Amino acid sequence: MGKHVLLIEDEPNIIEAIRFILSRDGWEVDTHANGQDAVELVRRKSPDLVILDVMLPGKSGYDILRELRSDPGSEGLPVLMLTARGQAKDRELAERIGASRFMTKPFSNADMLDAVRDLVSA
Repeated sequence: MGKHVLLIEDEPNIIEAIRFILSRDGWEVDTHANGQDAVELVRRKSPDLVILDVMLPGKSGYDILRELRSDPGSEGLPVLMLTARGQAKDRELAERIGASRFMTKPFSNADMLDAVRDLVSA
């Protein structure tokens, strides 16, 4: 089972919460807060999973996901989308462009751990 997560999120409190939850479970967690060069970073880091916020400076999580899914090197990479907006249309868009899973903020520690474990073991 892979143990390397790249968290692309710009809210410091969310970054620290996820880093704490996953690090405690044995995951290596890299973080990045800018959408502009996120795809390049995914290619460079080759994580086992990406946790991707929808609203980022520079480029939206949806645009990043589209790029990842159009690249043969990352088309099958598990991507957990995070958003503060949990409307059905947001979830449908994420699923349509290839999100592996969608989670709204706030989330429970247990839900985050379960999602990450499920996505990487799948």
